[in-house]
Order: sequence, then structure tokens, then C-alpha cells
Amino acid sequence: MAGKRHFQLTEHQQQTLMDAFEKSSDGPTRTRLQAVRLYGRGYSVEAITEITGCPRRTLLRWCQQYRLEGTNGLTDKRLGGNRAFLSDEQLNDICQKLHQYRPIDVMGAADVATASGQHWTIPDLKQALQQWYGIVYQSISSYRVLFKRCGFSYQRTARVFRSKSATQVADFEEQLEKN
Repeated sequence: MAGKRHFQLTEHQQQTLMDAFEKSSDGPTRTRLQAVRLYGRGYSVEAITEITGCPRRTLLRWCQQYRLEGTNGLTDKRLGGNRAFLSDEQLNDICQKLHQYRPIDVMGAADVATASGQHWTIPDLKQALQQWYGIVYQSISSYRVLFKRCGFSYQRTARVFRSKSATQVADFEEQLEKN
């Protein structure tokens, strides 16, 4: 036999949660706002966990946060796992090193990802971070974000057919011009 639910929302509280839900563009925050609103309106825990994908314990914790802090208590305060790996000082140091050195200067010709070792790639950055700070990110997108923070942009590599000799290519282009 289930006990009586003590958490109930007034019409004003429901409207406040709905307004916050509509104004928010953050997915996790919207989920929390919606879950608390549904729970406060009397929806079953099973229905809310099916709709939101959150476990019962998490739903009850969100309701408690709402009681203590209102809608502000439901905002997503996570900073992301990889952010904690590097301090601001280390980030500045990495940016400076990436602009000052080439991969070949840091790792040597044998360990770079490209043949020339002139330009930074994700595998090069991954190896350099591990060498400098002992850090390995699980997601490749973390390395992309780090490149962006350091002012690097994504460049597609040029397709070069190494099996073709320069004279063959020149001869072919000359034939194209003649025709």
C-alpha cells in the first residue's frame, strides 16, 4: 500500500515551473523542471521515470532541491568531466606550446601522426597531453574543444596521390590543356 504523497504543487508553482521550462534551452535542466512539475501534479513515479528516463531516487532528489532552492535548484550545474583535468594555468601553457612548437619538435619524426610533422592533429595532441601532463581524454571531441580554445581551426587534409610521380601529373595536365 502506497503512502500519501506529501509533495504537491500549487497552480502558481506549476506555472512557474512551466515558464522556466519554456525559457530554458538546456536539456538536462528542462528534464528536471518537467519531472518535478509532473510529480507535483500527481503523476505516478513510474510514468515520470518512463517519460524522463530518470530513476526514482533522482526524481525525489530533484523534488527536494526544488523545495530548498526553487527553480534555481534544478539548473544543471555540471561542468563536464574533462574540464577538471586541466587548470587554467595548464590550459594557457598548452595553448602557448601548441603555437610555439610543431609536433615533430615535441615528439620526434618517428612518433608524429603525419609524414611531415608540421601541423597538429588530434593523435599528436593526445600524445603531447599525455607526455606533458599525463592526461588522456576519453572523447575525441575533448581534443577538438581544446584545439578550438587554443585558436586552432579544423582543416581538411589535401588528398595527395603519392603513387603518382610529379612528371606524370605534369604530363597529364599538359595533355588536358592540349585537348
